[in-house]
Amino acid sequence: MVVTIIGLGLMGGSMAIDLKKRDFAHQIIGVDKDKINGNAALNIGFVDELCDLESAVKRAELIVLAIPVDAAIKVLPQVLDLIDTQVVTDMCSTKGSLLDIVTDHPKRKQYVAAHPMAGTEFSGPWAAISGLFDGKASILCDTENSDIRAVAKIRRLFEELNMRITFMNSKDHDVHAAYVSHISHISSFALALTVLEKEKNEKHIFNLASGGFGSTVRLAKSSADMWSPIFTQNKENVLTVLDTYIEKLNEFRSHIQDDDTEKLADLIKESNKIKRVL
Repeated sequence: MVVTIIGLGLMGGSMAIDLKKRDFAHQIIGVDKDKINGNAALNIGFVDELCDLESAVKRAELIVLAIPVDAAIKVLPQVLDLIDTQVVTDMCSTKGSLLDIVTDHPKRKQYVAAHPMAGTEFSGPWAAISGLFDGKASILCDTENSDIRAVAKIRRLFEELNMRITFMNSKDHDVHAAYVSHISHISSFALALTVLEKEKNEKHIFNLASGGFGSTVRLAKSSADMWSPIFTQNKENVLTVLDTYIEKLNEFRSHIQDDDTEKLADLIKESNKIKRVL
């Protein structure tokens, strides 16, 4: 199979590595508007050649969009305009706006909306690694609107990456993603900004930072190019989650201000129930 991957960063690169390694694809064509990223992907060796969008789409059997959602909203209709019998999927973290834009496209049935829930805080082709997707969940959305053969092909793609497949309505997906992924990143960004503001006057603060701080703020190293569009494209759900999060922060603030250790302990014990989920 010839696979075209549009976007050669962490996600697209990691997919390319394992699709070749596990013999799913015998040739991978790369497309990236950033020439440095494209040449790096070629030199690293996880794509066999670089190509312009039109040629790359027409030569492939399967096309994967591994680009930020704001870019995908522009590129996906272009790709669907170019395909004949090929199958198209994406890796975006929000689905509603992307699906809305192609609802009436004549090639809609050859597109399968997907969200492989994997990644690291690093970006670019240099961050691509084998095994990134192993054991993680991949969500396929609104598959009733896709051709059954297209769904089967994309399911096989993610199974080849050792992912667990879940089917979900796109609107539900965006709600759940806001709670389990998007708010985590906002929290990390906000904590990093808070500490950086304090560090201006207290130079030793990072010398005291240990594992707890590192794990909490790790996501603050994530790409702005990727996450800014996610927050705005999923704005309604993200704002709802933020309101709840701010409410909980204010509860902590109030009990700390009142020296109410009993109510603080109650909040902490209530939060401990997350262990049952994780």
